[in-house]
Amino acid sequence: MVSEKNVLIKKGKKRLEWAKAHMPVLSEIRERMIREKSLENVKIGMALHVEAKTGILALTLKEAGAEVRLASCNPLSTDDSVAMTLNDMGLETFAKKGETEAEYYQNLNKVIDLKPDLIVDDGCDLIFLVHTKRKEILKDIKGANEETTTGVVRLKAMEKEGELKFPVIAVNNGFMKHLFDNRYGTGQSTMDGIMTGTNLLIAGKRFVVAGYGWCGKGIAMRAKGMGANVAVTEVDPIRAVEAKLDGFDVMPMIEACKDADFIVSSTGCKDVVSEKHLEVIKDGCILANSGHFDCEISKEALEKNSVSRKKVREYVDEYKLKNGGSVYLLGEARLVNLSIGQGHPVEIMDMSFSAQALCAEYLVKNHQNMENRVYDVPDNIDSEIAKAELRATNVKIDELTKEQKEYLSNWRIGT
Repeated sequence: MVSEKNVLIKKGKKRLEWAKAHMPVLSEIRERMIREKSLENVKIGMALHVEAKTGILALTLKEAGAEVRLASCNPLSTDDSVAMTLNDMGLETFAKKGETEAEYYQNLNKVIDLKPDLIVDDGCDLIFLVHTKRKEILKDIKGANEETTTGVVRLKAMEKEGELKFPVIAVNNGFMKHLFDNRYGTGQSTMDGIMTGTNLLIAGKRFVVAGYGWCGKGIAMRAKGMGANVAVTEVDPIRAVEAKLDGFDVMPMIEACKDADFIVSSTGCKDVVSEKHLEVIKDGCILANSGHFDCEISKEALEKNSVSRKKVREYVDEYKLKNGGSVYLLGEARLVNLSIGQGHPVEIMDMSFSAQALCAEYLVKNHQNMENRVYDVPDNIDSEIAKAELRATNVKIDELTKEQKEYLSNWRIGT
């Protein structure tokens, strides 16, 4: 009789193999890093969404010589088959889908117990822990990478207050990350999570996107492409104008929620949907979050303003409101693209995780000359990834001639 564990490991191996086969940029980088042993004897602690693409990144770092421990950066985003397979392959992984809060922090602490030289984080929870409750290992850390917008915001606040104790590269701010991962990755994977969770039609529905940063742009683009009538809510006047000129309705959430069939938050802020919105929200509205933390849709307000709550689908909770209507919350208000969907497309994470690998290598080589602040991804790393992506997809581009370079660099040349 085949055990459940063996079934999961078999499934996990297939998912890892599929991801690896569709990550040619990281494959090219991996070959060089293995050849050069660029991470030999380096200890790396990781807190990322534990699924197949992350598994390939972790294995890449390990194959380049590092000792790696991995935990999840979200209690609902782990693919258990991948976590189990990574452990079976000798990569210490502390994660399971549906972790309690206590288990979540216990697993992060197990990663910290490695006393890592480098941290690879998503949301800044691991970095925050070593700055607060695990200060004893600060002296061991040479630097860190941060994957997502929310984490970068937290790190900038720490830097401003003089509390950041080692250099951090904001991988999220790299062009080869946020231009594609945040926009095309989040756009596609958010729709994947919503459709998997609900099996409802998008076309013809009123679809509200809260926040028009790179993630919100991607979500609005994909919803519009599927035939939805899209409205955007914003607090930034420049982004609001951009959304308007991109063809979307722009209005306050208090107005947008009155006829919303779907509301998706992607702001990085709290209480985007709060008590005042629940008092006027359309009956039957689907609520989903694509921001890192589960505070954008106020679960406290939902509980306070509801007479009952029940699970109506695997990842869908129905809240019966005191005003007689109902709303449906997807994935406990956690990242809908990972709590329900499979995360960003493989090819997108190929570029993002290539940036993670190269930035880890950069920190090993340059940490001694770096200050305790947040750094953008070096331009040459962005360029290296872009060139590798073009090679992988067999796309050729023009090059400047010698005369064109001289023209662009000499202000005395007339037109």
